[in-house]
Amino acid sequence: MTAFKIEVRGIVQGVGFRPFVHKLVEREGFAGWIRNTSDGVQLELCGSRRALLRFVEELKYNSPPLALVESVTYSEVVPGEYKSFHIISSAAGESMRTLVSPDVGICDDCRRELLDPRDRRFRYPFINCTNCGPRFTIIKSVPYDRASTAMAGFAMCPECAAEFADIRDRRYHAQPDCCPACGPRCFFLDAEGKPVPGDAIELARSALRAGEIVCVKGLGGMHLACLPEPETVRELRRRKRRDEKPFAVMCRDLECARRLCRVSDAEASALTGHRKPIVLLEKYDAKSLLHLSENGSVGIMLPYTPLHVLLMGEDIDCLVMTSANISDTPIISDNAAALQELRDIADGFLLHNREIVTKCDDSLIRIYGGRDYPLRRSRGYVPYPVNVPVKRMLLACGAEQKASFCLAKPGHAFPSQHMGDLKNCETLENWENQIEHFSQLFDVAPEAIACDMHPDYLSTAYAEERAKRDGVPLLKVQHHHAHMASCMADNGLAGECLGLIWDGTGYGTDGRTWGAEILSGGYERFERVGTMRPIALAGGDAAIDGIWRAGLALLLDAGLDTRRFSDESGYEIVLQMLQTGTNSPESSGMGRLFDGVAAILGICRRASYEGQGAVLLEAEADAHESGEYLYEVHDLNGKSIFDWRVTIRAIAGELARGEGRDKIAARFMNTLISAAAEQLSELAGRTGLRRVVLSGGVFQNIYLMNRLPERLRALGLEVYTHSRVSTNDEGISLGQLMILEASHVSGGTAENS
Repeated sequence: MTAFKIEVRGIVQGVGFRPFVHKLVEREGFAGWIRNTSDGVQLELCGSRRALLRFVEELKYNSPPLALVESVTYSEVVPGEYKSFHIISSAAGESMRTLVSPDVGICDDCRRELLDPRDRRFRYPFINCTNCGPRFTIIKSVPYDRASTAMAGFAMCPECAAEFADIRDRRYHAQPDCCPACGPRCFFLDAEGKPVPGDAIELARSALRAGEIVCVKGLGGMHLACLPEPETVRELRRRKRRDEKPFAVMCRDLECARRLCRVSDAEASALTGHRKPIVLLEKYDAKSLLHLSENGSVGIMLPYTPLHVLLMGEDIDCLVMTSANISDTPIISDNAAALQELRDIADGFLLHNREIVTKCDDSLIRIYGGRDYPLRRSRGYVPYPVNVPVKRMLLACGAEQKASFCLAKPGHAFPSQHMGDLKNCETLENWENQIEHFSQLFDVAPEAIACDMHPDYLSTAYAEERAKRDGVPLLKVQHHHAHMASCMADNGLAGECLGLIWDGTGYGTDGRTWGAEILSGGYERFERVGTMRPIALAGGDAAIDGIWRAGLALLLDAGLDTRRFSDESGYEIVLQMLQTGTNSPESSGMGRLFDGVAAILGICRRASYEGQGAVLLEAEADAHESGEYLYEVHDLNGKSIFDWRVTIRAIAGELARGEGRDKIAARFMNTLISAAAEQLSELAGRTGLRRVVLSGGVFQNIYLMNRLPERLRALGLEVYTHSRVSTNDEGISLGQLMILEASHVSGGTAENS
């Protein structure tokens, strides 16, 4: 007989790993023990050497679907006096290296029990098991035991305790395990916050069917829910002051989703999988469902908690489900805060008494190339790690819009969930609190910190203060270099490549605003080898919302008549500002070019949400149009410059001749694709770099993504896109982290240039 001491690291707690091990142990007849540790799971087993080696292989390759086994190591030890196999208490250990599972959508077994009148958990909205339920949003610390979760205050009844202790049961050591006798409960309050007697979920359903707006407490925060009827949705928009930004919709099942949108096999798999994100789906008719979304897509998700399943019932096909918050503030997760802040929005409140430890919005993805293309990485994905070759404990603070951060320890990077824009104290406080929570959860004390170079970002100010307080070096990373490094890390790339980075705004090393950049380099260095002709932004940030100002600047610079904007308030002043260069900083942002063209075409003159002009221009485009306009690419001091002036002249000419906006929008984007292909082909020949990464918020545009990579591959270039972190600013914290790891800063503050 031989004894092995086995260490398993990865996501192996709260995912059915120990019951899986027990079945293998019973099959082989081993004796010994297993326990959770802060590293993962530890075992000591006694049996034949051949059987133990076979057991180790099964741990590596046949673990439960929700588990992530990163490493299995073993050593021979002196056999103990074991008579059987048993569980022993968790050990805290000196270093917390275990990984934490994301929240998991309701499984088929729990759903079946939820709807079975014979089951003791019939219609119980907190039913869960080892294969599903809350994880990340209820965990306070590791090891993952009930006492360290939001379930600590709910003592198990005898029946639940018996399940919890039975290793053959599906709920064995499921930490949130509970039932109506011992677990959390729901309650319904009216608009004044007064309790309403009766079945809470049925009361909420009645309110929804009556056309009312209901606040629903979910897994990582509150939703505002209502029927997707035009009048009801318009009232929700009025109350929430969200005039045009799209709303997500929860559909009862896949069949209901297919009545609204086209659903591919890959999209169906994403909708029904255990993560259950919001998936952007194509409408059957781009001009339909305009009260939900003014573009060609609708964000659809399926019920991911038992509460949502019960809320939909058998008679509600769809509900608008939008995050419950005041504009630009974090999602609300606290009952008292919901009653206070949503009193003028919600007609009723479906709440419960289980604490949400960590706020976590719904994730938002597209399916691109048959795999996830994240637009907002949050519930169901976080805190899933990204494996990267990092050897130090590091913190990267991200940017300002779509704020995130990224912590790292050897072998792992932990990108945070989406937290909104860092423009107010509420979002900043939540962001700072989450940095502390992640640091404690994964036992990370940063040895160095990275942030954006922009001097006015709140994340930059935090990084400066934190680095000074902790006495660690700080590296300020150029925004677009971080985008490039993020996509490289997402794809596991080392060495150097070309990066085509298209976004709206990024602080350049020259103090100017960049945004349509071609970089060469890698994690250690970069060079700006391409860009586009800059656009003057009259009034600076005023041109971000008043995008007609960008359109005016494009026409003026192209030598064209600007009077199409003469009806805009302040037209004469803005024109004079541009003509004299007064308070008109220049930007090479591709987002600003999209804004200006959208304004010229009359698609959108004022943006009520970020990127609205670009979103509507994409939605307008004829997907079958192959034409394009003339453009110029020329060399300026060794940089490849895309000059859009001749393109703008062609657009204005076609518009004057009565050409359709759908044709012009498509030809404009086709022109960008051709210009980028020409620039990258020339630069690849000049630098010898054939790998190209695409990153930046503009590449949320699926029209471009369906055409540009194919065009570049036809030129013999290798193209890499995002799949694990977002292409927008939410993803750049990972890039900052990789640049920091590759840097040689040893003290003080250094700038990446």
